[in-house]
Amino acid sequence: MTEAILEVTNLRKHYTSTRGLFSRGSAPVKAVDDVSFSIAPGEVLGLVGESGSGKSTVGRTVLRLHEPTSGTIRFGGEDITKAPAGRMRELRREMQIVFQDPFGSLNPRSRVSEIIGEALDLLGSLPRDQKRDRVVDLLQQVGLSGDHLRRFPHEFSGGQRQRLGIARALAVRPKLIVADEPVAALDVSIQAQIMNLLVDLQREIGVAMLFISHDLGLVEFIADRVMVMYLGRIVEVAPARDIYANPRHPYTKALLSAAPVADPRLAKRRERILLQGELPSPANPPSGCTFRTRCPFALPECAGERPAYRKVADQHFHACIRDDIAGGEEVREVMALAT
Repeated sequence: MTEAILEVTNLRKHYTSTRGLFSRGSAPVKAVDDVSFSIAPGEVLGLVGESGSGKSTVGRTVLRLHEPTSGTIRFGGEDITKAPAGRMRELRREMQIVFQDPFGSLNPRSRVSEIIGEALDLLGSLPRDQKRDRVVDLLQQVGLSGDHLRRFPHEFSGGQRQRLGIARALAVRPKLIVADEPVAALDVSIQAQIMNLLVDLQREIGVAMLFISHDLGLVEFIADRVMVMYLGRIVEVAPARDIYANPRHPYTKALLSAAPVADPRLAKRRERILLQGELPSPANPPSGCTFRTRCPFALPECAGERPAYRKVADQHFHACIRDDIAGGEEVREVMALAT
């Protein structure tokens, strides 16, 4: 088997939060709680879950933008969990991130030539003409032109700014890109353009990607495998086709049942799984299965020990004690009719 470009083992990221104005002590906020996964070279791993599940924290922690509380992060076979700052600066050439907010991630005082040129400086000093030509090539690669070199970020639309962020990430020829909700702040029509761009670039360059989103449709469009996260924990992971056709975990089933369907006839025939209550606080998660307080299939046993993360099919894993729940017939029917 091909060695993973990124291998994460038992990753935890906890924050300290005060309990209240008049209370004593503090409770750790378990934003990421014992997460393990790997990404092969050239693979796109989708990470999905509702807001507050810890998706973005995972992405930023594996890049060491946030320091992990515990666990191991291996990049290219090297343990970078506690790598010094100097070594991490070197590794920035090989691991990049595309942020959700395309405007907030760009320096408003720098021109395009400087924004992308600074990234090229990580590869070493280039003659001025070669550097300019390389910046123009990158702009054209993401659907922009050399005429944009002298512009500032505020002179671009949201979709164009996100293209600049992608060009900056590609400038250093990375082996891994973390795409953190890269189209969430854009209009639907612009989302399609950026998603098509990411798919084309990924196929052309072969870069590995952790694609983070709450939109299951976007993840299905780009991902080879899908990882579902709930309250800081991974509850299911499988190849994209399998997880959409035959979801095994109740939370995954609920997410898929809520995904919008273009055809109203198909939407009417599909059974909705409604989750009760709000997402629990990561500072005080439920005992046992953290999803049990909202799960329509919960049993008294779910409040006991945390369910084991186990294999239920080829390359398909989930964390649930039940195997007697219907296996996604409604989802399979909708997908078959839609295609």
